[in-house]
Amino acid sequence: MATAASDEPLGPSVSPGDGRFADNIVHFARALRKAGLRIGPAAVADAIEAVQAVGIGDRDEFYTALHCTLVTRHEDQPIFDEAFRLFWRSRDLVQKMIAMMSPVVRRDAEKDRKRAGETRVSDALFASRRDTAPPRDEPEIEIDARFTASVSEVLRKTDFAQMTAIELRAAKRAIAGLVLPMDEVRTRRFRRSTGKAMIDARATMRQAMRTGGALILPRHREPKLVHPPLVVLADISGSMSQYTRIFLHFLHALTERRRRVHTFLFGTRLTNVTRQMRHRDPDEAIEDCSRAVEDWSGGTRIGETLKEFNRLWSRRVLGQGAIVLLITDGLEREGIDTLQVEIDRLHRSCRRLVWLNPLLRFDGFEARARGVRAMLGHVDELRAVHNLEAISDLVAALSGKSAAGADPRRFLAASG
Repeated sequence: MATAASDEPLGPSVSPGDGRFADNIVHFARALRKAGLRIGPAAVADAIEAVQAVGIGDRDEFYTALHCTLVTRHEDQPIFDEAFRLFWRSRDLVQKMIAMMSPVVRRDAEKDRKRAGETRVSDALFASRRDTAPPRDEPEIEIDARFTASVSEVLRKTDFAQMTAIELRAAKRAIAGLVLPMDEVRTRRFRRSTGKAMIDARATMRQAMRTGGALILPRHREPKLVHPPLVVLADISGSMSQYTRIFLHFLHALTERRRRVHTFLFGTRLTNVTRQMRHRDPDEAIEDCSRAVEDWSGGTRIGETLKEFNRLWSRRVLGQGAIVLLITDGLEREGIDTLQVEIDRLHRSCRRLVWLNPLLRFDGFEARARGVRAMLGHVDELRAVHNLEAISDLVAALSGKSAAGADPRRFLAASG
């Protein structure tokens, strides 16, 4: 492994022309590939040439050279940053990390929460060490597993940002196999019915004319039931990209089985990706979305993007009892006056507004941010969206099953 300090140049002991340094870049690319990045041999060769061109005197330039050649998707940014932090570091820092991970009780401070993508990167970097480690002679312990959680139950409650690459693939398969919501509404149109709910006079007379009026058999009709339009406004800023990407797999499954699903992504601007989500393959669909969005993993302007949606798209997609899913953490970077006006207008334009907030994964969540307090009074439900269990609860809610825990007023009362 390379011996680069975290805040200093990589050091004169290793030069770009050294074969060991090229081997380290190859090993680093393999670790990124195991963590889920799409990296081919040509990208690795370009990375070595880029490092030879810029040199390794400055850590920022070295990072930029590797980033420009190895990262091709916006959603891979957190994985690359975490892998770069763990791979290109000094031996002293490694010893400190080992000491921190030793089984010593930490009384004065709580355990630090893992960063987004840290589990996947650690699994990719150190999997070979665990596989080659000699087996330890440990005493055999019998465990009664009748009251323990199964693997599937643990996966349902695992945060998306902390899943390994294997767990993410399993989560995507589980999302594809979900029983999708059967929320149907009555329309003013009719369809043919075998029951006797309502006489269809026109169809009855048309059938009678075929026999010259000698035989009149009644025909029946019933109101037509259709899925209401589902409009999704998903935040793809830096703090939300990990959750939005996995939620797009759920939206792709919905798009395949429902006619009117409209998907919009926003950060500092609004992008309509409904056409990209209609691709048959979910990975290709999300890849097309990432190419269409220019501000993936950037900043966020919730109020301005809602204003743009209300001005350009609300009359087109919010008819016939539409349901709106708003996926964001509510951390507005600008003033809340525009946000409060536009979220109120959006609430009045749809039949039901559901806010999906990944910050609810924290037990001590409180509505202290100004943007969160401004939005709470204009949504019908507030739900989490950080794991498979939360998505299953959302499916049940869209199917018509009410849940008292989704009432946003509980946070308004707590915030005063």
